Amino acid sequence: MSKSLNCQFCGRLLTLSLLLPSLAYAQGQDVWSESRRVQSDYAIQASVTHKNYIFAIASRVIGKHDRKTGELLATSTGDAVHLNSGLVWKGAILCAHSNYPSIPEQSTVMQLDIESMEVRPWHDFGDYGGSLTWIVRRNRKWLCNFAKYGDKNNETFLVEMDNRLNELRRWTYPAELIAKLGKYSLSGGIWYQDHLLVMGHDLGEVYYLKIPRRGNELQYVGMATAPFTGQGFAVDAQTGGLVGISRAERQVIFAKQ
Repeated sequence: MSKSLNCQFCGRLLTLSLLLPSLAYAQGQDVWSESRRVQSDYAIQASVTHKNYIFAIASRVIGKHDRKTGELLATSTGDAVHLNSGLVWKGAILCAHSNYPSIPEQSTVMQLDIESMEVRPWHDFGDYGGSLTWIVRRNRKWLCNFAKYGDKNNETFLVEMDNRLNELRRWTYPAELIAKLGKYSLSGGIWYQDHLLVMGHDLGEVYYLKIPRRGNELQYVGMATAPFTGQGFAVDAQTGGLVGISRAERQVIFAKQ
C-alpha cells in the first residue's frame, strides 16, 4: 500500500472511531450501571464528590458525608433558596442557585467552603431570563444553563461565558430533547468526553449533545440509561464515573460504564 493510501485509510479509521460513541448513544445502546448507593436526607436536588467526601444537595442545605462510610459529617450554613447542581472548582463547590419558582427569576452561583461548610454568593446573574440550574467548565470557559418551565420550557438556553462570566454566545435545545421533558426542564448537565450530558427532572435518562461549530441550536446525539433519576449530577473524579441522586429514595447513586 502506498504512503498516501495508507494515510487515507488511517484517516478513515480515526474518523470511524470518533463516530462510534455517538452511534452507540443514538441507538440507545449505552448504559450507566449502578456501582454504589449512599443514604442522605439531603439528596433532593443534586450530588457532587470531592476527595474523601460526598456532598448531597437539598434546596437550602448541603450535607457532607464521609466517602467510605457514608456517615453524615456536617451540614451547611448560610442563606439559600433553591440550590441545584454542584461543581468542584478550586477546592470549593460551586452550586447553581435561583429563587425558583418566584418571579422575576433571579439566579446566582453559590460557593460552599468544604471546611467551614458555609454557603455564600459567588456571582450574581440577576434576572438573566431563566433559572440557573447548572454551571460547568469547558475549554477554559463556563457553560451556564438557564431553565424555563411549563409551556415555555422550549425557551431553556445554554450560555458560554468567559472567565469573568461575560456572555460569549448562546444556544437553544433541539425540539426532540425538549419533548422528553414534559413540563419540566434540564436539571443537570456536565461536560464529559467531548459531549454535553444533560438530564431532566425525574427520568433515568442521560441525553448526549454536541455543541455545533456554527448555528445556535445544540445537536442531539442520543440517550443512555442511568440508575439515578434526573436532577443534578456530576463526574466523580476518583472513579471516572458519574454521581447522581434518587430524590424519592433520598440516596446518592454512583454509576459506571
